[in-house]
Amino acid sequence: MIKVIKPGLATSVQDLGREGFYHLGIPPSGALDQYALSAANQLVGNPAGAAGLECTLLGPELAFSTDALVAVCGAHMTPKLDGVDMHLDTAFAVKAGQVLRFDFPKAGARAYLAVAGGIDVPLVLGSRSTYALGTLGGFQGRRLVAGDELPVGVASGKSRPGASLPMALRQSLGGEITLRVVPGLYYERLSEAAKASFFAEPWTVGSEADRIGYRFKGGSALSFQPREQPFGAGSDPSNIVDSCYPIGSIQVPAGLEPIVLHRDAVSGGGYAMIGTVISADLDLIGQMQPNQKARFVAVTLEEALEARRSYKKKLSCLSKLFPS
Repeated sequence: MIKVIKPGLATSVQDLGREGFYHLGIPPSGALDQYALSAANQLVGNPAGAAGLECTLLGPELAFSTDALVAVCGAHMTPKLDGVDMHLDTAFAVKAGQVLRFDFPKAGARAYLAVAGGIDVPLVLGSRSTYALGTLGGFQGRRLVAGDELPVGVASGKSRPGASLPMALRQSLGGEITLRVVPGLYYERLSEAAKASFFAEPWTVGSEADRIGYRFKGGSALSFQPREQPFGAGSDPSNIVDSCYPIGSIQVPAGLEPIVLHRDAVSGGGYAMIGTVISADLDLIGQMQPNQKARFVAVTLEEALEARRSYKKKLSCLSKLFPS
């Protein structure tokens, strides 16, 4: 067992998500930074999709009742074992009775803690991920609180302390982020001036950013082409008759603040989606801190597919280095 002494700001159990239920209104959930969780898992000999802890901005304080092998990847939140700094992106041993804490993030927003054997909470619809809005999965369907005791599975024994990610496979976090966007599905609803300003101006992550969506502020208000609203749409010019929302889709209520929907987002609604952040860049969004700058860049579908191939190749490199 791992006992939660302090839960941190928003710590939850996540794996790579539950696919196949979005049409029923159940989002995939799972780690916002899929690469970081996959890397941490493989460092400790787990399958890439084993359940670990997603630690957001303020990490938890955890007491281990048995010996364990752990790794932390993602945000630069230095893990401290009984007060001693441990390396990120490297597997290290924890002895029974030791306490693990985290420093404040120097870059990135979410660190991922993997423990050999994985966090052994029950599968719900094929996944151990937490969907807190629906009280589904994870540990009792919610974020962790003080006093929780997390069961750990049986370690594979395929990894040892000191296993480390090569520098070429480590993530670069912080600074201004470029997010690639495929314009659509309702991009034509924007005025020509709004199309230009959306991609030309810098945007800033709002404090409301969470697992459901990231709100961006600071750019010019976006105007829409005038039209008579169709039956069933609201009066706001950004309203449409309800439609499906892809993960990564961008909506701009009232044309004021773009919201990029993420892995806990609802599956549809009545706002126009002016574009979709490509799948290869969704991890970047999950690592953005409030007030961090971003720019949106338009890409073609072909460029988005090539980026996805490159992303999958990087994941494949992980699995070859640390076969589970």
